[in-house]
Amino acid sequence: MSTGTPEPEAAESNGDAAIPELVIISGMSGAGRSTAAKCLEDLGWFVVDNLPPALIPTMVELGARSQGNVARIAVVVDVRGRQFFDNLRDSLADLDAKQVTRRIVFLESSDDALVRRFESVRRPHPLQGDGRITDGIAAERDLLRELRGDADLVIDTSSLNVHELRAKMDAQFAGEEEPELRATVMSFGFKYGLPVDADLVVDMRFLPNPHWVPELRPFTGLNEEVANYVYNQPGAKEFLDRYTELLQLIAAGYRREGKRYVTIAVGCTGGKHRSVATAEKLAARLASEGVETVVVHRDMGRE
Repeated sequence: MSTGTPEPEAAESNGDAAIPELVIISGMSGAGRSTAAKCLEDLGWFVVDNLPPALIPTMVELGARSQGNVARIAVVVDVRGRQFFDNLRDSLADLDAKQVTRRIVFLESSDDALVRRFESVRRPHPLQGDGRITDGIAAERDLLRELRGDADLVIDTSSLNVHELRAKMDAQFAGEEEPELRATVMSFGFKYGLPVDADLVVDMRFLPNPHWVPELRPFTGLNEEVANYVYNQPGAKEFLDRYTELLQLIAAGYRREGKRYVTIAVGCTGGKHRSVATAEKLAARLASEGVETVVVHRDMGRE
């Protein structure tokens, strides 16, 4: 992984130098920051691991003077540099003042998953001190709470392996041209818990459950008969129309605010029928509006 900086002697002193695109990778220790950074490095980004936040604006300035050799910079910021972490807010304000295009990717994971990962490698959490791993996780969550709230993209890696995380990063960053807005529409089952990376949550349990129709029970919302059953119910089509209009309003606001990613979680009881059918229909509506959309069925197949 790259750890150096662009050579200053290759810099241009004129004020027309192109400002590099910047991605800040942060999140919970053990949630996959290194994998996310490696993925961006493989995509041609200049990656710096554990750079003190106060030096991020300097890194961007050096990139701007590199004659286009460093057009995209990714910086990993985490609690290993906790003595510098308080400077991150000032650095972000400095970047905004200089109109630097920057995004924050936050890697999230459940406490159970993080504990398993630390125990499997037999390493302490960087903030646990003389306490338990769970104490370190709680301290880190508190430290990163504000940054997580400011994140442009939150990825929950609780149930992801390395290859699946790389696929998610590729889906967001591999394109030649960045779209105005990317949406992930995720179906899920409430009985398995809310997705922690959801920006918007829709509850489809107001519609009759195909689970109680014997001939539909074995199938999923991907089945045409199941989808027809769901959307022939009173209020279903009206809901889809009105929620699509609401998403158009929200998407316009996200674009104005420079937010490029949104995760829409669509839930039903088990994440098999109503949520799956609705997620597919919402994704098709968004795609028809020019929003690049990915569909994920988190809990389908768990029953």
